[in-house]
Amino acid sequence: MGKARGAVQQRPADRWLGTTMFLKSVLSFILMFYALFWEAGNLVDLPDKRLGFYNFCLWNETAQKLQCLACTDLEGTAINTEIIKLAIFCAYSPIVFTLFYVIFISFKMYTLERLPRSAAWITPFFSASLLLVGLLLFLSQVWDWICISDLSYAFLALVFSLILMLLQALTAFMCCRLDTHKN
Repeated sequence: MGKARGAVQQRPADRWLGTTMFLKSVLSFILMFYALFWEAGNLVDLPDKRLGFYNFCLWNETAQKLQCLACTDLEGTAINTEIIKLAIFCAYSPIVFTLFYVIFISFKMYTLERLPRSAAWITPFFSASLLLVGLLLFLSQVWDWICISDLSYAFLALVFSLILMLLQALTAFMCCRLDTHKN
């Protein structure tokens, strides 16, 4: 009686999938927001070095302070600014996809409609792929200036977000496969 008109009765597996996907996508969004906005995308944030998608700051011995280089200053170094721009695009795009995905999952759960299986696994897989490419492109450009121990909590947050997105895709894909075999 309290159901939306035209809505199909949701099976327990659909409710479980929707809730799981919603929680994973919200947590993934929070981790990406923390890393990319709260920490400003700085994957290395130490007193003598700050390296991020928008920052390239190294310690200047002469001035005894952190000196940040602009994109034009990076042209003489081994860093390709076009690759950094592509890394920024790839790393920041998944947060938009994840936000829309949270809204999509919420809408599907509220209306009690069945989740379209292809969208349930393709979107997080695509987002995870973009984030991975962005991280790898960025790290390939700054690897000479960092050690593994230099990486910040923002980097860890992005890695955990990537893992969550891959788990989302795997969960939805496996549920899709199970539904195919049942029918």
